[in-house]
Amino acid sequence: MKLGTELARLTAGIDQLYRSTPRSDGFLDKEGLIPVAVAEVEPTSLRDYAEATGALEALLARVPAEAESELRKAYVSEMIDSLLALVTTFAEKDISFADRVRRQIRVSTQKVDDATLDGYRTIIAEKLAEIGYGGSDLGSDVRRWEADVRVPREQVLDTMRKLTADARAKVSATMYEMGDDWLEPDEVRGVPFSAYCDYPGRKLLLNLDHPYTIYALKHLATHEAFPGHLVHLALRQRYVADGSMPLDGAQVVTSSASSALFEGIADNGLFFIDWVETPEDELAVALQRLRGALRCNAAWQHHVEGKSIEEIAAANAEAGYMDVATTASRLGFLRHGLRAPFVYAYWCGDMAVHDVWKTVPRERRAEFWQYLYGNMHTPSTLKAFWR
Repeated sequence: MKLGTELARLTAGIDQLYRSTPRSDGFLDKEGLIPVAVAEVEPTSLRDYAEATGALEALLARVPAEAESELRKAYVSEMIDSLLALVTTFAEKDISFADRVRRQIRVSTQKVDDATLDGYRTIIAEKLAEIGYGGSDLGSDVRRWEADVRVPREQVLDTMRKLTADARAKVSATMYEMGDDWLEPDEVRGVPFSAYCDYPGRKLLLNLDHPYTIYALKHLATHEAFPGHLVHLALRQRYVADGSMPLDGAQVVTSSASSALFEGIADNGLFFIDWVETPEDELAVALQRLRGALRCNAAWQHHVEGKSIEEIAAANAEAGYMDVATTASRLGFLRHGLRAPFVYAYWCGDMAVHDVWKTVPRERRAEFWQYLYGNMHTPSTLKAFWR
């Protein structure tokens, strides 16, 4: 537990350094490096990023001898390396975008290949035909279906309340008893995201500048609340408090080694509670994954190939069967220095968790969830240490 306490304190100290640099008063800048902490952490006092780098390197050298398990040795080592990469960016030293993705998010993906994208399109076409929407070009069929299942803007919050309540009931029945824990849907506008779990405020913020289908809201109810971020954070708060999880588990650290699993757990929420029930659900999952993969490619095109967000948004919208304005809004956070590689946490995290989830027999689900929610993970540790 000592390593976890020191890692948490050092991360909090780096967060203080990051926040000490004047930035905008925008939503993402206000988050800092640690947007949520579910326990009190006393930050390590750091003069500058050079001292932070030295402290991280010293802690990394101690990990092999002091880690409580092989899983913790692997995870803490990867987390510290991701923080070293973050500090390099904060200090405005040279680091390539490829290295930021590899070291911070801990994935090898640079651009998602055409075969994978075409695989999603095949599923989309098959499911559209199955429900009677085939016959035109794929983009037209997708847009027609989404228009028919779109929730009127004035009904979005009430629809989300019902779906979130349904998801909570399913989680309580099959995974963890959630009692009356809740995220209250609330609207926001002019922000570079679709939805956000405000855990301290217990709100599910929905960007009503965007259109939503009933299936998109169903996904967001599971991603942001049950069994996604709300459940994940509530369990981490409980486990840190009772001493079964080290103190670093109390922190959500943006664009770090923990990010892909934080988002991947949330993106697999529909599967955990057996809520992918119909061809429409399967269609919606394939669309979500196609669009997530395309956002990874958009990040690479912007940061490596030098294309503008406006240029990318037009091509991305066409490939993902979306309107350009919504696509451009969802790509807006690619301009944010801290969050530049974070988009990879969604699609890559989804794939990392789902690849393991597919191997878990029904009778071992409870064991797997304890392993998944009860430990801090990266994509590689999740795969390596689940048996």
